Amino acid sequence: MASQSDHQAKIIDGKAIAQTIRSEIAEEVHHLSQKYGKVPGLAVVIVGSRKDSQSYVSMKRKACTEVGIKSVDIDLPENVSLDDLIAKVHELNVNPDVHGILVQLPLPRHINEEKVLSEISIEKDVDGFHPLNIGKLAMKGREPLFLPCTPKGCLELLSRSGISITGKKAVVVGRSNIVGLPVSLLLLKANATVTVVHSNTPDPKSIIREADIVIAAAGQAMMIKGSWIKPGAAIIDVGTNAVDDSSKKSGYRLVGDVDFQEACKVAGWITPVPGGVGPMTVAMLLKNTLDGAKRVIAQ
Repeated sequence: MASQSDHQAKIIDGKAIAQTIRSEIAEEVHHLSQKYGKVPGLAVVIVGSRKDSQSYVSMKRKACTEVGIKSVDIDLPENVSLDDLIAKVHELNVNPDVHGILVQLPLPRHINEEKVLSEISIEKDVDGFHPLNIGKLAMKGREPLFLPCTPKGCLELLSRSGISITGKKAVVVGRSNIVGLPVSLLLLKANATVTVVHSNTPDPKSIIREADIVIAAAGQAMMIKGSWIKPGAAIIDVGTNAVDDSSKKSGYRLVGDVDFQEACKVAGWITPVPGGVGPMTVAMLLKNTLDGAKRVIAQ
């Protein structure tokens, strides 16, 4: 038997899995276009000029073009009023060529995020953040129209890697509205026994050590050490943290919430950062847009 130091976790290649999904989507978009003469449309709304938001948005718009989804670009100034932003959302709600509406977060401080998100038509809420979609996600026997993209991507990585969820102990590290909370609800729907670890949890290590599946979404660089991981566990690392690295041209490199080098020696499966969850988030956004369009076009 190999000694533990020789053990190497299987790397879950999110980039490759996302590429497969994008090819499947492109095929379906082509089919819709041929059969009905219509293509899915995604409106991406960005307010202001935050560098990170700009790069996420251009990535999403580029991905649309690649699979044949029409990207409707809405760029609004930093000082836009809440009323004007909501008016724009209403305009997109009634536009028949738009099947998905995404408002890039975070919004500037003066804008009430909750108010804006709840104005998006539930039928076009491809981010899955409308309170009705989240509410349905939380309830047994109800199905939301859309699942939030990153949580959906996490579960897709598990299923496409042949990792079953039913009956497993799953620990979610972090409780944000964007990842931690919805992914814990999704795992519950998939019949896992779910524990959520957060900043007020005493001794997180002892809880994480019990998990068959760990979803790390705390935003703390390399917080989860090899000794925190149950041998053979599946680790999905949602964290993207910049740490100083003078050997890189940018002066930093991206790391996850898990100490990758250490975890590889113990875990059964692990996602790298970058190249794990990130590409899946965009793939799921495209999938949600396609699904929204199919409900309308292929009735």
